[in-house]
Order: sequence, then C-alpha cells, then structure tokens
Amino acid sequence: MSRAARLLIVAPAVLLVACVTSKVEQMRQSGRGAVVRGGESVVVLGRRHRGDRETEESFNQCVSTSLGARNLPVYAEKSFIDAMFPWLEPRTAPMSSDALATLLDEPEIAQRVRATGVRFMVWIDGETAEVDSGGSVGCAISPAGGGCLGFGWWEKESKYEVSIWDIENRAPVGKVSVNASGTSYMPALIIPIPLIARTESAACEGVAAQIGELLTPGSNVSAPAATPPPEKIKPGT
Repeated sequence: MSRAARLLIVAPAVLLVACVTSKVEQMRQSGRGAVVRGGESVVVLGRRHRGDRETEESFNQCVSTSLGARNLPVYAEKSFIDAMFPWLEPRTAPMSSDALATLLDEPEIAQRVRATGVRFMVWIDGETAEVDSGGSVGCAISPAGGGCLGFGWWEKESKYEVSIWDIENRAPVGKVSVNASGTSYMPALIIPIPLIARTESAACEGVAAQIGELLTPGSNVSAPAATPPPEKIKPGT
C-alpha cells in the first residue's frame, strides 16, 4: 500500500476526538467559605479500607497538587496518616465522612491533629471505573513485516463525593460532587493510535476548583514546615 493511500485511510481515524463531559456541584454549609490562616493547613484524605472500594492515590495526589497551586498550604497525606497511626490504616480507617468526624472527637486523636497544624480536612470517596467497551484490535507479525488492524473503544466514569471539614470548630464547610465521563478510542492501521479521555484529570480539576472557592488562603499563609510524626502508639494505651 502506498504512503498516500495509508494517509487517506488513517485521516478519518485521526479526526476522532476523545472528549470528556463533567458535572460538578457544590454545597456550602454556612453560605460562605472559610479562610486558611497562617500556621494552618489542609490535608486531603481518600477512603481507604481493605475489601472495599478505595479512592485512587493518584486522584488524591492530583487534588493536593491542584490545591497547592491555588496557594493553599497542603499537609502531605502520608505524613498525616503516619501521625495518626494506627487509626487511619486500611483495617481501622473510617468508611464515611461522618465516621471520620466521630473519630476526631477522641481527645488523643484531636491532640495529634493539632500537633500537625491541620485545620481543614478534605475527605474523598469515589473512584474511576470502566463502564463499557467494544470493538477489537488485532496485531500480527510476518516475514514481510507486522502491524495492527481494528478499532476499539472504552468508556470510563469518574465519580467522587468530597466533604470539607473544619476540625477546629467540628463543623462541615461544604460538599462537592463530580461526575466526569468520556469515551476513549483506539483506531489501528499498522500502528495503534490511542485517543484517551482523561476523566480522572477532569474530575480532579473540577473538585479542586470548587474546594478553592470554599477554602481561601489568608494574606499571611505559607506552606507548613515539615514536622516528624508523633510516636506511634496503640489506641487505648
């Protein structure tokens, strides 16, 4: 097949565009947001429980990075989990934002949270999953050469519920929900050309933008200094 003929066949496939549609909703508990003052920080936590749905670490990290880009001081999730050991380990971690609020009422846990400087907690529950797919792509190798032929597609949905808590006042600041869906394509004529719908990225930016409206940095806010986690002890000791 001539190079020109290949281009004529490949061109329609290249015109396919992987697009994402997303819907983001915000609810404020008090009708207004909150200000993160100097010395305070925000931590982003995802649902993590063995044997059940867990929020992807990549999504939590994306939200944390996006909040940091909005000048909000973000406390590293891993450092916070270490400081709270063992209450946020997968076998003991709360499975809902309400259960998390109840956990924070424990005096010893509240003391540990104050030691980190975390004032606001962002709790994320949800996941990105493939909901449908179709088509096929086959590849072969022969003495004359090799290549792929076919067309595949798959649809993904990123659905998350986010709660923002004011730990000091033991009160919710607001909630954010996002649902992003998109279809990815894989046309293949000699070489597969993946056209990826980045639903998780779109959901992350939508969530971070809404959190940025609920939590705003004060004029004297700066990134919190790294502090070593407290000594790990068992509950009730």
